[in-house]
Amino acid sequence: MSSCSSGNGKNANKEKLVNIPVLELKSRDIEVPKTYVCDIQAVQFVEVRAKVEGFVDRIYVDEGQFVKKGQTLFQLTSNEFNEMVNSANAKMMQARAEAKSASLEVERLQVLVDKNIISSSELELAKSKRAVAESIILEAESILKNAKTGLSYTTIKAPFDGIVDRIPYKTGSLVTAGDLLTNITDISEVFAYYKVTENEYLQYMREKMEEDSVGLKEEFEDDITLILSDGMEYPLKGKLETMEADFERGTGSIAFRVRFPNPDQLLKHGASGKVQMTNMLEDIYLIPQKSTFEIQDYNYVYMIGKDNKVVVRSFRPMQRFGVYYISDGFQEGDRIIFEGIQQVSDGMEIEPSPVTELEAYDTLSTSN
Repeated sequence: MSSCSSGNGKNANKEKLVNIPVLELKSRDIEVPKTYVCDIQAVQFVEVRAKVEGFVDRIYVDEGQFVKKGQTLFQLTSNEFNEMVNSANAKMMQARAEAKSASLEVERLQVLVDKNIISSSELELAKSKRAVAESIILEAESILKNAKTGLSYTTIKAPFDGIVDRIPYKTGSLVTAGDLLTNITDISEVFAYYKVTENEYLQYMREKMEEDSVGLKEEFEDDITLILSDGMEYPLKGKLETMEADFERGTGSIAFRVRFPNPDQLLKHGASGKVQMTNMLEDIYLIPQKSTFEIQDYNYVYMIGKDNKVVVRSFRPMQRFGVYYISDGFQEGDRIIFEGIQQVSDGMEIEPSPVTELEAYDTLSTSN
């Protein structure tokens, strides 16, 4: 009777074990997209400012118009500068005439000295006057050059091919030196600047050095995606070109620069968006978020031992990937409770129900 009673007790305990879905972890290699907020800037952006004071006489372009390098944009009143050029020209002509007269005087005295009619001192005095006249020519040339430069500043031309921005001053407006007349932007291509942390920078540099050591080029450098502010993907891919020299104080981040072609001029200077890059992670484990719980900023899962007993274990996620945590702190063959974590506790024995990879991963969203 005692033996029968003991056997029935064991069967009763076995029947009381809770059947819980259990997932066996396997390492895998995955491509993880990651996005960074970026600032979009034109490859060339120049403020066109007045260099001299004057009234806006004519405006040859309109806002939003495409202009070519050297094309005239604005004309300021130039009467004053024209007079300065005319005055400088007159002084130049006078200086040359005086220099020519001084040269003729030297030649005349040279003949008289050669015939011993006059002393050589008079000739030396004439040569000194000629040197003074020649120096006056140089001074006049400098004044004329400055006058012409000032006159040229009254005609404002495009520094390169680009698009005209807003024109705040209209015809007849008085502008002073330094006033902003407009901006010219070249958006045939654009730069997207985004910031990464120091750890991400170190990871990128190590991968780059590893690729360079075997003579390979990182594929993602020429395959960077831009997500526009409306959530749509920009159709053309970008190329990672360079980075800043220093880390930003306070944030500890450093900016990378990506160049995107912009043949249709869809992207504008000052726009915003997100740069999306794809990183390859090797030998990592995907932990479903519904298999985890969090206590005071620490993440935990329920591990299943060989005796089918539950053991609480903490882990540190590398990052989130859709409805998963990515971690490298597990081993091949580790078993965790897939779902139903509310029904178990530490040290509890369960009846494991294996979950396939198809059930655990392929039926769940992996969108980032």
